[in-house]
Amino acid sequence: MVMMDTLANALATIKNCEARGKREALIMPASKLIAEVLRVIQKEGYIGDFEYIDDGRWGKFRVQLLGRINNVGVIKPRTSVKYVDLVKLPEHLRKYLVSRDMGILILTTNQGVMSHKEAIARKIGGIAIAYVY
Repeated sequence: MVMMDTLANALATIKNCEARGKREALIMPASKLIAEVLRVIQKEGYIGDFEYIDDGRWGKFRVQLLGRINNVGVIKPRTSVKYVDLVKLPEHLRKYLVSRDMGILILTTNQGVMSHKEAIARKIGGIAIAYVY
């Protein structure tokens, strides 16, 4: 089995475990990008703690689920977003969020991975890679 997009696989695992009412999700393989995205989702209060488990191969994340996620996924194709566009979300990004105040877009910027709210506060743009609501 060849895995093309590990971030998409990780977020799909979280979504499926949430849908089935599980208390935790086991994500593998682990990567730095997945860790950063989990950190942003945790900071926004959608998941509880997560820990890295070294299994001698690629590693895993054990993620505590709180039952607060309705939908989570990656944005394909990856979209470059300017700061001006973040303030007034363009149509191609608005479809990922239910409403203006509900959910977050996750961006990778030159200052690290962050939510679109934090990017607006720092007045920077980036590349939209995922969404959560």
